[in-house]
Amino acid sequence: MPIQRPARDSPFRYDVAVVGLGYVGLPTALALQAAGQRVVGMEISAERVDAIREGSVDLLSSDRSRLFEALEAGDAFRLTTDPAESATARVVLICVPTPIDHHLAPDLDALRAACRSVVEQAVPGQTLVLTSTTYVGCTRDFLVEPLRERGLEAGKDVFVAFAPERIDPGNERHVQKQVPRVVGGVTAECVRRTTELLEGCASYVHPVSSVEAAEMTKLYENTFRAVNISMANEFADISRGMGLDITEVIDAAATKPYGFMPFYPGPGVGGHCIPCDPHYLLWQLRGDRISSPLIETAMTQVAARPGRVVQRLVEVLAGTGKALGNAKILVVGVAYKPGVADVRESPALEIIDRMREAGASVSFTDDLVGSILVRGGRMHSVRATDASEWDAVLVHTLHPGVDHSWLAGTPVLLDATYRLTDLGHRTVL
Repeated sequence: MPIQRPARDSPFRYDVAVVGLGYVGLPTALALQAAGQRVVGMEISAERVDAIREGSVDLLSSDRSRLFEALEAGDAFRLTTDPAESATARVVLICVPTPIDHHLAPDLDALRAACRSVVEQAVPGQTLVLTSTTYVGCTRDFLVEPLRERGLEAGKDVFVAFAPERIDPGNERHVQKQVPRVVGGVTAECVRRTTELLEGCASYVHPVSSVEAAEMTKLYENTFRAVNISMANEFADISRGMGLDITEVIDAAATKPYGFMPFYPGPGVGGHCIPCDPHYLLWQLRGDRISSPLIETAMTQVAARPGRVVQRLVEVLAGTGKALGNAKILVVGVAYKPGVADVRESPALEIIDRMREAGASVSFTDDLVGSILVRGGRMHSVRATDASEWDAVLVHTLHPGVDHSWLAGTPVLLDATYRLTDLGHRTVL
């Protein structure tokens, strides 16, 4: 379906406002602008806006090209820190972070504030779309009911939908144009209007019967991944105990053309989805006194994985007569996944904290991450070319295009990625 342009007498200056210009919001805004929409990008952080204008943000190469083109597009792409600008757009997409706190409970402060602002500025005829991962019922709690209190009926005066984001940072194989989107609306008209916008930057749009079904879809997607990654990590430990290469086993199992999907072990999981999203479901289920033992066990194991990495390093070092507390350790890669500069929820942070608390002298090297904040303060990436400088090297993240051949001289090499197959002397996690 072609994009429907606003009528000449439309009260809206922009086709869409994107609220939140982080790892999800910025690529979304760029995809919409490239599809022909007039976009206003809204961000509370002036520093983030400046970084976007300077191009000093972490993006896929294709999105980076789009950014430079968009910044030259004049009124077709504008950045602002003014929350009142949401009233100037026909559609408002809310793309703000939804992390968890230290108690593994949803941290809804950013989402609540963004929704409150959008509702305060809402005008008849707008479509409001929540894309941030959240609990089932949040769209009604944060948008539909507050709109009603303002005298605006969802589905009649203002149109409301939930369309979970599907951004895979650092992965050029999963660009937005090739990924389907799911949409659930308060009414059929809410779905139609949201679909009209999103089909310009998705392979297709899959409608579901309600906003709640769309909210649960996102929670199911990432809980599915968390459970399977937890199982892959467990099988890795089992296979090592039996003298088997888990990567070989998984690759062999993946030759089955039905009933199997490969998940690979690693040092843990990070980012804005897998370590966080299942806890939104668990938090809600606890409130409803519903038990979910499989998910609870998987998330317990996900949380325990960084500690298991450190324990494995203790075991490997002990085999050489060295104690962790007296060792000099280098961590290779601290981003939560290859190809990104994102350290949110990265297992490397907890791993480094645990090793330093045990008395180890720890450094890290990462071509994409210049510094990290850990419990002892800020650490900066070091240039590493001679692996013999350290008692042990822990490989946490392997960025594409980076030469790791220098690791061949490492006295003790613990490969937590299970991917350094060309270095025969390495020890897997």
